[in-house]
Parts: sequence; C-alpha cells; structure tokens
Amino acid sequence: MKIPGMQWVIAAMLFLATMINYADRVALAVVSVEVRKEFGLNEQDYSWIVAIFMFAYAIMYAGSGPVVDRLGTRRGFMVFIAGWSAAQMLHAFSVGKWSLAACRFLLGLCEPGNWPAAAKAVSEWFPASRRALGIGIFNAGSTMGSAIAPPLVGVLTFYYGWRGAFLVTGALGLVWLALWAVLYQPPHRNRWLRPEEYARLKDHVRPPEEAERAAPVDWKSVIRQRGCYTLILARFFTDPVLYFVIFWLPEYLRKERGFDLGMVATYAWVPYIFGDIGYIAGGWLSGKLIDRGWPLDRARKAVLVCGASLMPMAILAPFAPNGYWAIVVTCFMTMGHALWISNLLTIPTDLFPAHEVGTASGFTGMGGAVGGVIANLGTGYLVTKFSYAPVFWIAGLMHVLAVTIVLTMLPSRRYRALR
Repeated sequence: MKIPGMQWVIAAMLFLATMINYADRVALAVVSVEVRKEFGLNEQDYSWIVAIFMFAYAIMYAGSGPVVDRLGTRRGFMVFIAGWSAAQMLHAFSVGKWSLAACRFLLGLCEPGNWPAAAKAVSEWFPASRRALGIGIFNAGSTMGSAIAPPLVGVLTFYYGWRGAFLVTGALGLVWLALWAVLYQPPHRNRWLRPEEYARLKDHVRPPEEAERAAPVDWKSVIRQRGCYTLILARFFTDPVLYFVIFWLPEYLRKERGFDLGMVATYAWVPYIFGDIGYIAGGWLSGKLIDRGWPLDRARKAVLVCGASLMPMAILAPFAPNGYWAIVVTCFMTMGHALWISNLLTIPTDLFPAHEVGTASGFTGMGGAVGGVIANLGTGYLVTKFSYAPVFWIAGLMHVLAVTIVLTMLPSRRYRALR
C-alpha cells in the first residue's frame, strides 16, 4: 500500500508534533493563576519556574542537535517526544514549587529535540526552494499549539482540574509517537512513498548517503562557522519575544486587563492564528521569490525584513484602551515573528550539509533559549517592580536589531561562500 502525497503527510506530522510541543509548554501559563494559588507562589516564583524550564531548554537545545544527527531523524524524534510527553504527565503529580520546577526542567530537557529533528526531516524531504515552506508548516504548529492550549486546557481544567489537563495533553504525544514509528523513513527508504513521487523528488533532495550518515559531528567546527554564530545571535535577541507572548500573555491579560480564565480561554488563542498565517506565508513567499529568479539569500532576507518591520507595533500594547486592542497588537507581534522565524530557521538547511543540520539548528536554538532565560527573569523583575510597559517596548525593537546583525554579518557574498 502506498500513500499519495507522502511529502505532505510528513509535513503534517511535523506540524502536529510542534503543535503538541507548544500545547504542552503553554498549559502551565493557562492555569498559572490556579497553580500559584494552590502552591502559594507569587509572580517572581513563577518567573523562576519558567526560567528553570528555559535553562534546561538552552542546555538541551545545544545537545539535541548532535543526538538527532547521531540517531537519525526517525529515532531521534521518537526519543525526544517520548521524553517530553512523560514529563508533561508528571506535572499532574507535583505537590509544590520545587516538584513543579523539576517537572518543568525535565520538559525543558526533552522539548528542544523537536526543532533539529523537524529541520532535519525537512532537509531530507524538501528541495531548497521549498524548505522555507516546509519549515513554515511545521513551525505553524507552534502557534496552533499555543492557540488550542487556552481553550483545551481551560475546558479540561474546568471538568477535571489542572492536573487532569496535564495528563491529557501529555498523552497526545504518545499517540503521535506511534504514528511516526510507522510512517517515517527518508524518501529512498520509505515504503509508503509512491515510486513516481520518489522519481520527482530524488534529484532535488539530500542524496541517500547524506541522509544515512551517522558519524559523530565535529560540533566545535560547526559553532565556529560564521553562519552558525550569526544565527545564534539573531535568535538570542528574537526568540525571547515569542517566549514572552507564550508564557506571559495570559498573566498579562488577567492582571492588567481584568480577564478571567474563561476570557483567556476564549480570546488568548487569537494571536496565534495570525502566527500560523505568518509561518505559512513566510515559507511560501521566499519560495515564490526563488521561483522568480531571486538568489536564495536575497529571498530569505527579504522575508526577514518584512517580519522585523511589523514588530515595533508591540510598543503600542501598553497604550491600548482595553484588553481586546492589546490582543490586536499582539497579533502583529506573532505574525511578524512567524514571518521572521520561518526563514531564519531555514538558513541552517541552506548553509550546512545534512549530517550537520541538526547540530547547527540545535546551537542556534540554544542562543534563543539562553536569551529566553535572561529575558524571562528580567520580565519577572520588571512586571513585579514596575509594569508590563517596558517589556513591550523592548520586545518591539529586538527583531530590528537582529535583522541588522544578519544583514551585516551574512552579506550575499559570505552567504554564497558558506554554501
């Protein structure tokens, strides 16, 4: 039996994995008020718990890339999603601040593996002109997961309590794991792929010898390359903006704008839909520009600039007359970041050979996670001592800074030389 459109089935599986990944991490933000009340925690305590997650996330983002490159896409993904699903379910058995922090640490160790594994899968299944679309599709799962988490976790909490919500969301990953084990292999080994579809793909994707390579990667050589450390810097400044929306938007709406849990469940998902649009549009647009004859690097950078240009809208959020207008401003933030990241995450697949894609992607993600740790602690301090206004002001400027770094450190001549 063969499955038609297997390339898009793989893309859908990557989308679902990323959706589950983000639904799992966002679940705590949705019920943070209930959990803080039960455990007697304040906002500073909450910021430390989030920071512990981000600390583990940063450590393993660097480590997950080499693991995926060593184990291969299929087995690497299976290891990481099994780990984060178990960690998510363990949240249901936490009894206080430190047991909850331990569960977040375990979740942070396992969740980063999604990104190098998904990027590696895209590099195996998509030609260069369509990789940004593939990256955009699976990253759309992040905003979809963030969108479904408020209503899903809200409803589950209403009927079964917040502990039941963690059990259910954790179990979703185990269902995905079973499907992945059956469906995934690279194109030249995939028993579900139609021969005519493989004939169209084989001359435009990574050759079989690259997909099969499992020798240890010289990670020191990878991190010293200009393309790698430039992307580390870019993500250090920009990833924390999305982390702020994910971990702090429900808190912001409830504290500053008077929303209750029901209102958060009803409205807090809206910005993530605009993020989904941005992910798909960003991937599609760069591919369209390449089809029209634009050089690969110019196409990627044009969409990076488009995304960065939307981000200063965040500065307006504190001046919004009510919570609904603040959500509108946040929609610009999520769409701008999605346009940005759908192409930034594609650049490692342009610059590095297949056996180094996971490692390079992991290191760049580590930069974003380290930035997230620092920014989250800063957010906790600022909102406790002052307000959310300076956080929004800083968030509005980070992508402008990062796109300047990318355009300066990876001009066209260097981009082509690195390739």
